[in-house]
Amino acid sequence: MEAAADFLKLIRNNKRGRFKIYIGMSAGVGKTYRMLQEAHVLLRNGIDVRIGYIETHRREETHALLEGLPEIPRRKLFYKGKELEEMDTDAIINLRPEVVLVDELAHTNIEGSRNNKRWQDVRDILDAGINVISAVNIQHIESLHEDILAITGVNVAERIPDSIIKEADEVVNIDLPSDELITRLKEGRIYKNDKIQSALNNFFKHDNILQLRELALKEVASAVERKVETEIVKLPLQQERFMACISSNEKTSKTVIRKTARLANYYHSKWYVLYIETPSESADKIRLNKQRYLINNFQLATELGAEIIKIKADRIAAAIVEQAEERKITTICIGKPHLSLMQVIAATNIFNNLLKKLSDSQIDLVILS
Repeated sequence: MEAAADFLKLIRNNKRGRFKIYIGMSAGVGKTYRMLQEAHVLLRNGIDVRIGYIETHRREETHALLEGLPEIPRRKLFYKGKELEEMDTDAIINLRPEVVLVDELAHTNIEGSRNNKRWQDVRDILDAGINVISAVNIQHIESLHEDILAITGVNVAERIPDSIIKEADEVVNIDLPSDELITRLKEGRIYKNDKIQSALNNFFKHDNILQLRELALKEVASAVERKVETEIVKLPLQQERFMACISSNEKTSKTVIRKTARLANYYHSKWYVLYIETPSESADKIRLNKQRYLINNFQLATELGAEIIKIKADRIAAAIVEQAEERKITTICIGKPHLSLMQVIAATNIFNNLLKKLSDSQIDLVILS
């Protein structure tokens, strides 16, 4: 396997923990199967590779590949009266294998674990100098959450920040034609019989698979482009810097944050989130639910790699331009307003002022719907 040989070279050339992620458009495309295949190649080449956590879902061909691969025993935890198993991150770090396989990257750990999320465990393992091979489906990437919801109608709860993908040394797409994937599902090679029809009605619709496949291909293409630009060619391009302007509106702000994160990720650039506290939203006037929305959105933006800017001002357009010029922003991103007539009139005034102030600058303005 050429991909395994490339990762083997990375391991031997670097003492730091190297990180490889297999990305797929959905369950059943063969991510875990490929991880295990690669582990056997590494093992034959004298690499100390072990299973940290693998989930085969009892798929026969995948389960057969476990044979011969050493596994680090899982940690047993009691939760709500049941004995459950989690990956033993501490044991992995103490044993220090050269390579560890960690499946289900977006998994939420049982209460009482070392970290809340498995991707946080992976960061700890990498920091300890251990190489990691992992896997995730495209629907678990945070900035794609709203796209996935629009495509499938499914609100995916377990998500990873985009920064995890950016930290990977290799990102590999595991691809299957949609017809082949649906055939595998119908044959019972992905889910048990009682789940097949439900899957066909949701994620595994033909059109859904095509759109998810496109997202997966774009994500991997972006990762490859980043690698080329950082390791092979330094292009003499202007360094883009994005600033997302948000309000206390929960939904619009989330959309602006996620879409700006995607833009920043595409251009491999620094980005900011700006919130301007107006007198009407001062600490003693803003409603509690809006405070919670803001805190949650600040947290989301931080997880996606943004730097948060919070200022107080009553002249919104002037404050936006001032912050943009101070931080050498190239593109300002704002949300499309969903307002009443009076609010539209007021907002239009702010918008016109912003356009006037930007007219003499080199800063672009993007309205995100």
